[in-house]
Amino acid sequence: MTVEPSTVADIPQGYEPHFRKSPLTDPWEPLYSKKTDKGVSVGLRLARPHTNSRGLIHGGLIAALADAAMGYSCAQATGWTTSFVTISLAVDFVGSAKVGQWLAVEGDVIKTGSTICFAQCMIKADDVTIARSSGTFRVVPKKEPVG
Repeated sequence: MTVEPSTVADIPQGYEPHFRKSPLTDPWEPLYSKKTDKGVSVGLRLARPHTNSRGLIHGGLIAALADAAMGYSCAQATGWTTSFVTISLAVDFVGSAKVGQWLAVEGDVIKTGSTICFAQCMIKADDVTIARSSGTFRVVPKKEPVG
């Protein structure tokens, strides 16, 4: 099954093609992101491959994108000079989303230090909050490229 690519008119203002690719998120493309003063938001136009067996957007997709948005937000808060790994992740689901809606996962850093970063995000479908998430991330040194 193919997913129809989003047109520019379908994408909210400020979002651009996502700056980082991952094998996990490749099947969810196209992904978009937006950098703000508060953090990094990740967004996509929801399609059938993002759903569970009942036709609602899968909670695993929401959790994975929340984890990513919060991690990117921590990286942005530290000037993209360090990497982060997830220590803990919590997601509270308060609604649902359907195919065709715009999903925005809005990251926000609460506090960052030399070893730990605390972040949160609101997950919205067409500007209606459907979940919130919080995460704790460990600062790890960036690895030098090999070769």
